[in-house]
Amino acid sequence: MDNIRKADKTDLIRIAEIQIFNYRMYFYPIFQDDDFYFVTLQVPTVMQWYEGHLDSIWVYDDGVVKGFIQVEDREIKKLFVEPVLHNASIGSKLLTNAIEEQHADFLWALEKNSKAISFYERHGFHKTKNKKLEEDTTEFLIRMER
Repeated sequence: MDNIRKADKTDLIRIAEIQIFNYRMYFYPIFQDDDFYFVTLQVPTVMQWYEGHLDSIWVYDDGVVKGFIQVEDREIKKLFVEPVLHNASIGSKLLTNAIEEQHADFLWALEKNSKAISFYERHGFHKTKNKKLEEDTTEFLIRMER
């Protein structure tokens, strides 16, 4: 698919920035954990984690990395697009590629993240009755499948 390629080490800074921006914009209001979102969640720390997972990450790159998706064993682990580029079809392209090329068919979404759930439903996923607690929180994740 156009502009989608396997991630490499040169992408780590952008991947970390994109995740951090998204986490702070969309998850901080739910969890309100200053220590995690503003102390622990830093570019070098996130880069280090992703360095060991590059084999499962694809990026949308049209000259600049604008989003990424992580897929392991048919599970979509993460999908993030630069927040100022939401609604530019980048997430849709990454998701379609993951479905078609990596045969991704399930994920866990934060139950309170209605925007993400709606996005996945528009792409053929449906909520199941399976739920689990997000690690170290009182918030639930809901399993979605195709």
